[in-house]
Amino acid sequence: MSRAVNRSTRKGQATLVAVLLTLGLSTVAAGGSDAQPSAPQVWMVPALDALPDNAWGRTVRRGHALVANTSSLIGPEVRNPARRFAGNNLDCQSCHIEAGTKRFGLPFIGTFADYPQYRARSGAVGTIEERVNGCMTRSMNGKPLPLGGPDMVAIVAYLKFLSTGRPVGGATSGRGTAPLADLPRAANPLRGVAIYRASCAACHGADGQGLRAGFKGDAKGYAIPPLWGANSFNTGAGMNRLATAASFIRSNMPHGTSWDAPVLDEEDAWDVAAYVLAHNRPQRQGLAKDYPDLREKPVDAPYGPYADRFSPLQHRLGPFPPIRAAIKAMQP
Repeated sequence: MSRAVNRSTRKGQATLVAVLLTLGLSTVAAGGSDAQPSAPQVWMVPALDALPDNAWGRTVRRGHALVANTSSLIGPEVRNPARRFAGNNLDCQSCHIEAGTKRFGLPFIGTFADYPQYRARSGAVGTIEERVNGCMTRSMNGKPLPLGGPDMVAIVAYLKFLSTGRPVGGATSGRGTAPLADLPRAANPLRGVAIYRASCAACHGADGQGLRAGFKGDAKGYAIPPLWGANSFNTGAGMNRLATAASFIRSNMPHGTSWDAPVLDEEDAWDVAAYVLAHNRPQRQGLAKDYPDLREKPVDAPYGPYADRFSPLQHRLGPFPPIRAAIKAMQP
């Protein structure tokens, strides 16, 4: 088995709520989804090994390597300073499980066919390259990849490959994470402490700092990613939203969990997510510029300004139904 495949397997293990997204190209918040999990469909992942050994095949494989082994190729500890684009030592697959191929594990299947698309966060139609760089600067807490550069081309090629056979504008069952019903109460991070200790700490550590694949400075990243602190996603990442984190946890954690056989009940997923997100992480500047139309801002966005008069605490922890009702009433 190749080193890349070995590392891909190790680094997919026990990922709770580490990055990227926002490379969260398809994160689904609670309260709705364009791909309900109730209708089973065949989940098709194109075979990477079947690609020819030509320019296309090599480029797609390079994109897969960048997703699976981000820290080793463009992370903050790589030998060449000019190659240090990611600001933490996570890999894209820390959030996009199994290099973006696991059903309801924030997969990339079908994402290429969705772009260009309108993005409420920017208030504009964006390209898939801009979406990738949104993840680089938020989930990876780094800097943008050069547009048209070999790394960006390779990642986009991999995303296109994973969308093989998917129609433009068509819904893909299995995208994002399986949605959760809103809690009728606020999520309780204090209750989440016991849940974390029982279900998460064995892998991610009592201190939430995960487990490095090697040693600090060796550019090998994490076998199990940290959930908070300097090497986690920053405050602008999609995973820093409670509904996103809770639905991701229930669909995928502890390691080996699948969306149709969850280990945690919904209430526990909400509360342990609240506990994880209560910790410090890198601060992203300029978040007040997100969502130019505040009516389009997710109800669980943990930073203002807001279109409504609910408190920042309620936006972070809920309950969300009153906020949803207030925002709906504002729509023209």
